[in-house]
Amino acid sequence: MRVLRRIALALVIIGAINWGLIGLFRFDLVAAIFGGQTAGLSRLVYTLVGISGLISLSYYFTDEADSPDTVTHRVRPENFNYGAEFGSEHDDDIDRH
Repeated sequence: MRVLRRIALALVIIGAINWGLIGLFRFDLVAAIFGGQTAGLSRLVYTLVGISGLISLSYYFTDEADSPDTVTHRVRPENFNYGAEFGSEHDDDIDRH
């Protein structure tokens, strides 16, 4: 699943760059590379970018901590060591004074 999300993200970035070029310069890079907007390869790229956008929508609905693609290490209070950094005092030693 992780590879699919990375491919989808790459295609969304390609689509965003293409739309930026269209908006700024009226230049469709995908169409220029693959032979026009109606060429089969161009339509395939447009379709893959659209599907990738739908896949990327899942990022809005998935909490990063709940995602199986991310490894998180949760810190639990019982794992903390509250002892003195430079001394070997223990709570028993302090109570005796």
